[in-house]
Amino acid sequence: MIQGIGASAGIAIGKAFVLPNWEWDLPEQKIDVADLAKEFDRLYEGIKTSKVEIEQIKGELREAVGTAESHIFDAHLAILEDPVFMNEVQGIIQRQYKVAEVAVKEAIDHFVTMFDLLDDEYMKERALDIKDVGNRLLKHLLGAPEIKLPSDTQPFILVAKELSPSQLAHLNTQHVLGIVTLAGSTTSHSAIMARALGIPLVVGLEAKLERPIQTGERLVLDGDTGELLINPGEAALARYRALRGEQQEERRKLHQLAGVSAVSADGKTIALAANISSLKELEVALPVGIHGVGLFRTEFLYMDRTDFPDEEEQFEVYRTVAEKLNGQPVVIRTLDIGGDKQLDYFELPEEDNPFLGYRAIRISLDRKDLFKTQLRAILRASHYGQVKMMYPLISSVEEVRAANTLLEEAKRELHAEGLPFNQHMPIGIMIEVPAAVQIADMLAEEVDFFSIGTNDLVQFALAVDRMNDQIAHLYEPLHPAVLRMLKATVEAAKSRGIKVGVCGELAGDSRALPIWLGLDVDELSMSSPTVLNVKNRLLGTSQTDSRELLSALMDCRTSAEIGTTLLEFKRKSDAARAEQTVSKSE
Repeated sequence: MIQGIGASAGIAIGKAFVLPNWEWDLPEQKIDVADLAKEFDRLYEGIKTSKVEIEQIKGELREAVGTAESHIFDAHLAILEDPVFMNEVQGIIQRQYKVAEVAVKEAIDHFVTMFDLLDDEYMKERALDIKDVGNRLLKHLLGAPEIKLPSDTQPFILVAKELSPSQLAHLNTQHVLGIVTLAGSTTSHSAIMARALGIPLVVGLEAKLERPIQTGERLVLDGDTGELLINPGEAALARYRALRGEQQEERRKLHQLAGVSAVSADGKTIALAANISSLKELEVALPVGIHGVGLFRTEFLYMDRTDFPDEEEQFEVYRTVAEKLNGQPVVIRTLDIGGDKQLDYFELPEEDNPFLGYRAIRISLDRKDLFKTQLRAILRASHYGQVKMMYPLISSVEEVRAANTLLEEAKRELHAEGLPFNQHMPIGIMIEVPAAVQIADMLAEEVDFFSIGTNDLVQFALAVDRMNDQIAHLYEPLHPAVLRMLKATVEAAKSRGIKVGVCGELAGDSRALPIWLGLDVDELSMSSPTVLNVKNRLLGTSQTDSRELLSALMDCRTSAEIGTTLLEFKRKSDAARAEQTVSKSE
């Protein structure tokens, strides 16, 4: 068994098809001065053809996985129009008298090498984009055919050193059982698309393989654990087939709960909502019986494109989400970029601590023009459904008031223009900074609801960068300090009569469900695949018992004690539920 990184969930079993690396037979001869114009014409024609092809792929992808993912190809179009990249290619042609394809290849190699040397995962992913665009341009300059996938209908597991979004866009999901890439990360464009397409994916295997995988070899991959088996024995195959069958059966049983109300064993209702970043994710979430959207990450509308989305584009997306929810609520979070979320076209300053720097509401209040555009779009969408809005990374009353001042300006503008909107659209904030916890009582008097973002709250409370592998073991959501912060936040909200929800990863962790019941939170928002698991746990858990458990948890001195206490509570709850099921059947 080889241990990689699980980047898209699911188990795949099948034969490998190894995608060949791009290999180009480039001409060595140089050109005469008289041929320069001809080479430039060939270059421009290749660029034009590549753009048409990318636009076609983008359109096809929009139908398959949604608008947000299709914007990945805006970044590819931007590279073909980038003056730095094109000046490099033109300079090689003009100064060194090389043919266009050689100039393109040298320019690709230059930028890819430069980006790969940077200790920055985001820039390494941009290197793959440049390579993808460059190879597409080379293909047209050389008149080379596309590398074709198997033409028969036998499903296969695709193996590649790295997989570009262009290649992934053309995959027939009925034929591709899973994907293995030697390079890549869980945050790459290809990983994002694989998850949207529902294809199991394991990445990061380059240093783990003792020999190359061969086409036709039988593979087993687990996109949850990152495990890969090459030519496994019958015992291992049987084990993974059984595990895959169990997963499918469990999903089938859980799906029967989609229409069941999310109510605890003793009558406490909790709204179970979905976190989404695109219309495609909403389509995936609706069949599991969500109670609306508790977190719409709008920053994904801004990513992988060449410029900021305008008001009309944002309005259309927000309105569509509101209408598709058919009266159920959608909480739209305003732009949350910075930290680990960058924009190609908006240069953020170099910072020693970007998670603590220029990001989220700080950018919005600094760039009021961008913020106002988004506020207007959200307000206009509020006319078409139960739209709520919240500000991220709030740490002071002043920030809330400054944001609301701009909101009131946007309302006055829309009113003057005769555009309809909900004058009383609920406004909330994310509680994800320790300072916000400390003044939660004051903040509760300024807004209509709280949403606790546990991901950032944990890392800020514990001073642990959640992206740093060296200290990942210190990132502990069940730390006693975190528990106290959660309790203080919910109590402040309840005492001021406002609702409180949770939208971080801990919301979808079923072991934490008794904590939320004990605290009496109103909503849990999570990735759609976890909704039914949490609902299943909720149906068999008592709020009365959870309150007693919470009291015991508050006395625990370590994360391990809290985890053990929660596991013991789950064991007893499961046993009691099983006993009740047997009694009913008798």
